[in-house]
Amino acid sequence: MSDDDTVPECESTAAGDGSTRDEPSGTPPAGRTHEPVVVVVDPETPGNVGTIARAMKNFGLSELKLVNPPELHEDGEAYGFAGHAREDVLPGAEEVTFEEVVETYHTIGTTAITSEDSRGHVRFPFKTPVEVRQTLATVDTRTALVFGREGTGLDNAELTRLDEVCSIPASDDYPVLNLGQAATILLYELRSLTIEETQLPDVERERADEAAIDRFYDFFETFHRSVETRAHKREKTRVMIRRLVGRAHPTDREVATLTGIFRRANELLGDRSFGDHTDGSGNGGSDDETAG
Repeated sequence: MSDDDTVPECESTAAGDGSTRDEPSGTPPAGRTHEPVVVVVDPETPGNVGTIARAMKNFGLSELKLVNPPELHEDGEAYGFAGHAREDVLPGAEEVTFEEVVETYHTIGTTAITSEDSRGHVRFPFKTPVEVRQTLATVDTRTALVFGREGTGLDNAELTRLDEVCSIPASDDYPVLNLGQAATILLYELRSLTIEETQLPDVERERADEAAIDRFYDFFETFHRSVETRAHKREKTRVMIRRLVGRAHPTDREVATLTGIFRRANELLGDRSFGDHTDGSGNGGSDDETAG
C-alpha cells in the first residue's frame, strides 16, 4: 500500500503461538463461486508476507500469489508471523508473474498516494475499501487484490495495467501504511464477502427483561426519596435515569447488580431521610441541578 515512503516492519503481530482467539474460521457466503486472491508484488520482508497470510486466514481467504518473493523458510520470520496460516495459506502460496496476474484476474491495485482529480488518471478515480466491498458484492468474478512493495508500493507502470485502484483513507500528514497493516484493513472490510460466520454471537447484547428494569427503577426511586424531598427534583431525575437506562440497554446481570446496590442502600437507610432541602431556599441549588 505504500508508494513513496519506507515503512517499518510489523511490530505487533504475534508469532504463531498456537492461539486461536483472534483467528475465526469461516466459509465463503453461499452464492459466491470465486473468492478474491491476494497478490504481493516484490515483497521485501518475509515477516510482512507472513502477516498477510495470517490476515487472509482471519478473513476467510486462502489463495496467496507472490511475485518475485524472498525466500520463505519454515523456521523463518514469515512462518513465525503467519500464526495458523503457516499450516495452509503460506505453504500453499504460489509464485507467479505480474503478467499472469493481469491476464487471469480482474485486478484491484492498492496505493496510499492517489491523484487529486482525473488529470492524474493513473491513480484516479480510486475506491476506498468499503467501496470496493460494495462493488464486489454485486459481481462474482475472479478478482486479485494486488499489493506492492514495502518501500515504494506499486509504480505507475504497474497501476496502469490494473483495472481498479483502492486506497485506505488515512492522515494527510502520514498516509502510508505498513504493508501487512494495509492488507489486514482491506481484507477486514471485505469480510462479509469472504466469511459466512465469525466467532461473534449473532446478538451483541441482550437487554434485560423490562420487569427487571422496572424493579430497578422502584428501588432507585425509594432511595431517591430518602435523599431528595423535593418532588419536582425527583421527577426530573426519574426521567433522566429512565433515559440513561434506555440508551444503555443493560443486560440482566447489570440490572441485577444495580438493583442489589440500591436494595442494600435502602436497607441501610431504613426510615431515615437526608433530604432536608426546602423549596425556595437560598442554598437549595438551581432547578436544573439533580440532587442525590
